[in-house]
Amino acid sequence: MTVDRVPRDLVNSAGVHNVVHVGPVLDAELVNGDARQDVHPSPLWRRLASWWRRSPRVPSAFKSRAQAVQAAKDAVAAAMRYPFRFVGAVVRGVVVAVRAWRRWVTVQDYRTAAEEASKLADKFTDIRALTLFRWKVTGTVTLAATLVMLLGDLLYGVHAFWIAGLVGAVVLAIVGRRKDGSPGRKAALAGPRTLTWTMDPQVLVDAFRDAKLIGKDEGLRLVERATRSGDGWAITVDLPATRKAADVIKHREALASALAVDEVQLIVERVRGAGGHAGRVAMWVADADPYAKDSPPTPLLRAESWDAWRPVPFGRDPRDRRVDLPLVWTSLLIGALPRHGKTMAERLAAAGLILDPYARLYVADFKGGKDWKACEQCAYRFFSGDDTDHVLLFKAWLESLVVDVQARYARMQSLDDEICPESKITPAISRDPNVDMPVTAVIIDEAHIPLEDKTTVEVDGRKVKLGDYVGDLLTWLVRKGPAAGIVVIAATQRPDSNTIPSRLRAVLGSRFALRVMDWRDSNIILGEQMNTRGYDASTLLASHKGVGILRPDGEASNGDVVATTLRTYYMSNQDWQNICQRGRALREAAGTLTGYAVGEDAASELDQAVLVRAIGSGTSDDETDEAVLEVVEPLASVVAYLGDEVDSRPFVPTAELIEALGVEPTAFGRQMAELGCRSRRERIYSEDGSTRQVRGYFTADIRAAIDDSGEADVDE
Repeated sequence: MTVDRVPRDLVNSAGVHNVVHVGPVLDAELVNGDARQDVHPSPLWRRLASWWRRSPRVPSAFKSRAQAVQAAKDAVAAAMRYPFRFVGAVVRGVVVAVRAWRRWVTVQDYRTAAEEASKLADKFTDIRALTLFRWKVTGTVTLAATLVMLLGDLLYGVHAFWIAGLVGAVVLAIVGRRKDGSPGRKAALAGPRTLTWTMDPQVLVDAFRDAKLIGKDEGLRLVERATRSGDGWAITVDLPATRKAADVIKHREALASALAVDEVQLIVERVRGAGGHAGRVAMWVADADPYAKDSPPTPLLRAESWDAWRPVPFGRDPRDRRVDLPLVWTSLLIGALPRHGKTMAERLAAAGLILDPYARLYVADFKGGKDWKACEQCAYRFFSGDDTDHVLLFKAWLESLVVDVQARYARMQSLDDEICPESKITPAISRDPNVDMPVTAVIIDEAHIPLEDKTTVEVDGRKVKLGDYVGDLLTWLVRKGPAAGIVVIAATQRPDSNTIPSRLRAVLGSRFALRVMDWRDSNIILGEQMNTRGYDASTLLASHKGVGILRPDGEASNGDVVATTLRTYYMSNQDWQNICQRGRALREAAGTLTGYAVGEDAASELDQAVLVRAIGSGTSDDETDEAVLEVVEPLASVVAYLGDEVDSRPFVPTAELIEALGVEPTAFGRQMAELGCRSRRERIYSEDGSTRQVRGYFTADIRAAIDDSGEADVDE
């Protein structure tokens, strides 16, 4: 072996190389047994073996040795018990047969029918004649059977008796087997009646009678037989002429008890429209609690955008049908106990408006948490807090919206009949930037906070509570705003007359009630007497998160019904943030991102509201008083708002001043007119280069009014 260079550790002290000759080095794997390739099972064999072990069609006794041994032991034990069980079944069969024959021969069926009809005395002769006839039939059959047996014995000997006895024993054993519901027997503990009516309609009739929904002499007319529908059974029946479907809905709990199901599994609806009438009832019985499973994610997660004019996907009904919630031309009130899904339901309704780039959002979060923070990036107006200053800012919003609604109706009068056929906003109008009438949503979380504020403010020369004034503004918006494109969505706890005025609750079109404490709270949200019509949110279980009763305003997608119990869709916080980010991107692409989302500082609006509060109450500090006393109100507030623009800006829209100052529109216009400033119409240019006419004030008139006010002070 020749080595040019040998490592030092391979050389000994004598200089001799320590070279060890070894055999070839092999790369191999240690295996058990013979490693020949041909003994491994083929893929087909492995798939067949896997199917054999997993298939439910293959008996378990054939799947493993242990299971086969256990099956053999069970078979031996059953064979040893079978003779005793067979004899017992035969004895029970004899008893059942004797009882059945006795009821038949004594005409129990005919007698019971006569007793229920209270005509037993009239039918006594018929019953006696029928009894004698059946006794004769019994005697004839017995005599014929005896003759047949004697003839068999004559022809075949004793084998005929053994064959007849064996056949009879088998028949009696089948009749007398231990099974609930066997003919002639009643178990001590009867089995469930849940699905019995699907096979025997008489059971359904008996259930209606037990629930006192029909009389004992009345029946039901089957319109549609029981059919499988989703995870349950559906059936449609007609009630007797004097009965109403509304009564069945009202006593749904009693009917559920008669059918042996939980009331949440029973859905009873009146069939309306061309195929229905006041006495036609559609029933659906679920196999299990339809609200126990998790809520599915909202379909809006898969939508790139949404049209605010389309109903928003809101939830799934017990039959797993989608329930949509219309928002345009209506308003929504959501009420429930704390931590039962109010904010989730409100965000589901708002998500459809967020994904419409032409919709304008006013978000008032009086909870002050993080639930609505993601909406900052796409909202036209936004604040989060529950101080009186926030309520004042909200009041300014509402006043500006009142002015906007009035201006919208005025602009509708000037529109062509083809564009605006009636005094209602249309999809085309809401997307026209020249008309400036987008669908505007006012979203209020914890709406009871501004309505319960006791701060005193001055309105038209009289002092009123701030909460009462906010309630009046909201009521006006809910009444007149929908036709102009204003949508109010409010969520609160128990909205009684102390938190939300009855005049406001009466005009809120759509209602959604999640779980509440009792039927009174449910009626407060859904409307009076709704519990007597079968809709009571207090019956919802605490484990049913996100389950509530929706009373929609307008045409709902699931039919013309008074109310619907549903499970709202689920929207995680991350999904909510993604929807808000998508809403901002859509507005940036459409050029409709304005207001708070583009940097209009909410703090300045809040400071302006505080300034108006200080001016109105006379409690401002010395610096504010000095600035205000230089000119007469409301010019002081106008000057404070315009600043240097009072000299450089030629024209200021009235709506802008109303919104910024938070003043009452009518009183502001009258006061400005008394000071020599009258509102006039002027054309202004939009960002896209188009022009539109708005009403406002020329700054030249404002400067002249300031000068006149200063001269009056000097003269005094």
